[in-house]
Amino acid sequence: MSTTENKSVEITKGINGLEKVILREIHGSSVEVYLYGAHVTSWKNDQGEELLFVSSKAIFKPPKPIRGGIPICFPQFSNLGPLEAHGFSRNRVWTIDLDPPAFPPNVNVTNRVYVDLLLKPTEEDLKIWPHSFEYRLRVTLGPAGDLMLTSRIRNTDGKPFTFTFAYHTYFSVSDISEVRVEGLETLDYLDNLKNRERYTEQGDAITFESEIDKIYLSTPTKIAILDHEKKRTFVVRKDGLPDAVVWNPWDKKAKAMADFGDDEYKHMLCVEAAAIEKPITLKPGEEWKGRQELSAVPSSYCSGQLDPNKVLQSS
Repeated sequence: MSTTENKSVEITKGINGLEKVILREIHGSSVEVYLYGAHVTSWKNDQGEELLFVSSKAIFKPPKPIRGGIPICFPQFSNLGPLEAHGFSRNRVWTIDLDPPAFPPNVNVTNRVYVDLLLKPTEEDLKIWPHSFEYRLRVTLGPAGDLMLTSRIRNTDGKPFTFTFAYHTYFSVSDISEVRVEGLETLDYLDNLKNRERYTEQGDAITFESEIDKIYLSTPTKIAILDHEKKRTFVVRKDGLPDAVVWNPWDKKAKAMADFGDDEYKHMLCVEAAAIEKPITLKPGEEWKGRQELSAVPSSYCSGQLDPNKVLQSS
């Protein structure tokens, strides 16, 4: 955890008394992350605008996962395995590392504020998924208000284990019918609405007029979400996460979810940096790192114009 005169990290109580950490950056942007699930529930720019979607009906009460923000899917994405959907890390209480490792020397840490959260399996977890691990999540708020999530998962077991993973990010959008996603055109995807059959994306961008639930494969390190009405573009940069899930439940599914408002599908879009098609295997002592960096820029940008030289900053 980092705090200096210019930076701020506050540990406080959130909804239903659940503990959360608030990161505040000197120019006014902020992030909130609950220890329950290591779940980012708020990311605001320097104007105080909320950039993530959290349902007005979200249930902040264990063991129910929080609907919205950035749930972490580990050690299993969706129903691709024996565990509950999306694994168990999003409904466990994580701990704060009060003495985290420093950033690498090549990283400019000026005006960065961050917190490290840790998860290790309980006896109960080991009964349902018999593998010892240490999961370190670093949540970093950068000087331009960008949000970086860095996951380090280490095998502390005596045998290899395999997992799938996703940052299940819910972006706040003005109107789903006004949004387009660039960077995934011409790619192959698995359609979750059609038994995960494999198809090739035909459009020059992804637009939305009905339910969508697709896993795009071998995706670029950068994806852009253009919100025409808000004149804003979200840029997702990712490393170690070859896949990308695009999801919106649309009207019928929205009505069927108890923790989701009937019309809220119009104001959210999930674009998830993920590792699904080729599960990750860690041998004893090995560590995997998966990182996503989110930024919001004026929408004169589109994915083809973004500076290809701006690579993910190491953390």
